[in-house]
Amino acid sequence: MSQNTAPPRKQSNGSGAAWASSGTLFAGVLMVVIGILDILQGIAAIAEDDVYQRVGDYVFKFDLTSWGWIHLILGILVAAAGAGILKGSEWGRMGGIVLASLNVIAQFMFLPYHPWWALFSMAVSIFVIWALVSDDTSFRKDTV
Repeated sequence: MSQNTAPPRKQSNGSGAAWASSGTLFAGVLMVVIGILDILQGIAAIAEDDVYQRVGDYVFKFDLTSWGWIHLILGILVAAAGAGILKGSEWGRMGGIVLASLNVIAQFMFLPYHPWWALFSMAVSIFVIWALVSDDTSFRKDTV
């Protein structure tokens, strides 16, 4: 008698993969929320120049309307990438890494106008980058 048995599947402890995939889901939600907040921040900066005041004098200077357009466009792209991550698309994940990196740079340059929010947004973007890079489930191929 011969029995057909499937080769054993690779078993992982699951804790690392579950943590990373949960982090990816959370990163997608955070990207949508940060994108929407960046859109609102951009609209506020475009509509009124006296909404934000400079805290210090820095080398990189843009007028507030320029910052408004930067945040508005970046916010739309970040929210779209977050939606792509939630759908599970690879372009959303790769775009999320790039856009979260750009958001860190933009928020760093926005420090003179809103320092606490910029620091918070930079921290969230760094978590998003970590979560999207550390989730390697899309690169693993399980054999059946």
